[in-house]
Amino acid sequence: MATMMRLAPALLLAPLAACATTTATTSATGPAPVTPTGPAMPPAGMQYLYGSGEAAALSRQAWTALVAHAAAVVKARPTDSVVLAEGASLGAPKYVPCGNRPFAAVFDVDETVMLNTGFEYHDAKTGKGYVAADWDAWEKTGEGAVGPVPGADSGLNALRAMGVTVIFNTNRSAANADATARAIKAAGLGEAVHGQTLYLAGDDAMGSRKDGRRWTISRSYCVIALGGDQLGDFTDLFNAGQSVPARRAATQGPAIAKLWGAGWFVLPNPVYGSGLKGGFDDVFPADKRWAPPAQGEK
Repeated sequence: MATMMRLAPALLLAPLAACATTTATTSATGPAPVTPTGPAMPPAGMQYLYGSGEAAALSRQAWTALVAHAAAVVKARPTDSVVLAEGASLGAPKYVPCGNRPFAAVFDVDETVMLNTGFEYHDAKTGKGYVAADWDAWEKTGEGAVGPVPGADSGLNALRAMGVTVIFNTNRSAANADATARAIKAAGLGEAVHGQTLYLAGDDAMGSRKDGRRWTISRSYCVIALGGDQLGDFTDLFNAGQSVPARRAATQGPAIAKLWGAGWFVLPNPVYGSGLKGGFDDVFPADKRWAPPAQGEK
């Protein structure tokens, strides 16, 4: 209070000084320019993912397909899970066998089952991009500004109702496990227990790589579905240093292509992640370029 009282005279005089300055400036040079306080619009990827009906429909489509697939698999009782076994390759995949273990479905959290709307608002307004300290603070305190990916809440409930254990495998920090569990619950996605139905970065020695956690889960469960917004949510083999075109091609090899929509389910994320890279030569093949003939941009 004392500090405010000392500041009050200066605060009272400041508008008068500003008025005098503004009047002089306006009469001499016209209105003073307005300094922008932040971006006028969110980035296009955020408009799409957090605002568009198209993204909501696409997400719900993925969840509908996932639940239908899981229901069919539960009835059929598969021999193998959809988790690649140690020593597998993308060209010659092999899978962890199911045995008689109970069923589970394993999901990434961020932008797969839960939208980080509050953090991305902060990111969009400040234009700072990813800052590790900000993200850590978000993990600890952001539970009031999250929501379910469209279709995720009802999809997870449907899986649980058919006897499939829902497990979250996220690269959020193990140090923030309790806060992450609260955020998952706040988003309407149910309970998550660290070390049982919630696995995080720091749970093993593999850092942000998720294969080790998937293998740990597979020792107790027959994993019949994987869901994520990044290729690393399915196997770390997609993040082995391939070029952008080679990585894209790896998703289309015959042994892997058959998994999409049939055990592996991708959710849209044009905001961040391993899919957002590549120069012109990576993204646009030389034989698939065009420009109006008079411009000759090739």
